[in-house]
Amino acid sequence: MTEAYIVAAARTAGGKRKGAFAATHPADLGAAVLDALVDRSGVDPNAIDDVIMGCVTQGGEQANAFGRNCVLASSLPQTVPAVTIDRQCGSSQQAIQFAAQAVMSGTQDIVIAAGTESMTRVPMFSNITTYAKLGIGEGPFSKSIQQRFGVPQFSQFQGAQMIADKYGFSREDMDRFSLASHQKAAAAIEAGAFADEIVAFETEHGTFAQDEGVRFDASLEKIGSLDPLEEGGSITAANASQMTDGSASVMIVNEKALKDHGFTPLARLHHFSVTAGDPVIMLEEPLRATRLALEKTGMTLGDIDLFEVNEAFACVPMAWLKELGGDPAKLNVNGGAIALGHPLGASGAKLMTTLIHALKARGGKYGLQTMCEGGGIANVTIVEAL
Repeated sequence: MTEAYIVAAARTAGGKRKGAFAATHPADLGAAVLDALVDRSGVDPNAIDDVIMGCVTQGGEQANAFGRNCVLASSLPQTVPAVTIDRQCGSSQQAIQFAAQAVMSGTQDIVIAAGTESMTRVPMFSNITTYAKLGIGEGPFSKSIQQRFGVPQFSQFQGAQMIADKYGFSREDMDRFSLASHQKAAAAIEAGAFADEIVAFETEHGTFAQDEGVRFDASLEKIGSLDPLEEGGSITAANASQMTDGSASVMIVNEKALKDHGFTPLARLHHFSVTAGDPVIMLEEPLRATRLALEKTGMTLGDIDLFEVNEAFACVPMAWLKELGGDPAKLNVNGGAIALGHPLGASGAKLMTTLIHALKARGGKYGLQTMCEGGGIANVTIVEAL
């Protein structure tokens, strides 16, 4: 079986909810990163076999074959097909893995894996709450599911609190982690670390090319001033990821396409897998998924130069580090979702784009990315920088 290579990767800057992208249709956000990959790779767009678009809240402007609409809003020819997938926060990381499987099988040669989410224009959970307000259906969790797991619904917020309690993380522990995320992101912006990965986007207010949610003046005092999301809890908006608008994409090809089109690969997909576990605590699965990925590859965390563990909540990467014994100096070196934002379906491709560029900048070889996902699922992707 042939290998899968990444030959281009790009993302928009993260826009705060009701911020820079508030007036931008999400299909146009998705189109921007598709066009960027064509420009950066130099590929004839007619040679693109497919677009796999991750998106979590598929309603409103993100409904009705959303991935296809992103293609139609782009400069790609209408002959390029697209599909939209939802693996919750791991949607575009799964898109990368599906694209790799397609090119490795030889059924396709060039596939774009992407993700887009406007959390301003299509709010989180609106595809559930809209139906509830109309009195249609009983929600996504049937009575059989509720009876099996003993809960009326699965809550990421309650899952995060369960992880914090299980691993003994205090409010101050998580606030300190959050402060570090802002500090690393601010330092990365000041050093120009994101310059090569971000696609400038023209908004009604001008060119937008810098992540909007990073707080350069963040302090432990300010972070600690926020009320918890639930009374008596330790999870707050400040030690959780930011609601964000954004898009990201990665072009994945096989060896045949490398030769036929003269691509210069940025990275090789070394390993990819997905696992599932407890849907109640939900966000803990990256720990088990990483262990299994390392077992399959015969690698150790010491073999990996950089880690991207999504900061859905501070306690998730903190638990990952504590249980697996990872080196904190290798984790989310340019900040994470607490500072840079978490545009749901776009985050997988966003983290991969950042990981590849960070490996190149630091002369690293292997990078590992993992993501906690709704329903207790986790993807793990290991790439080798070239």
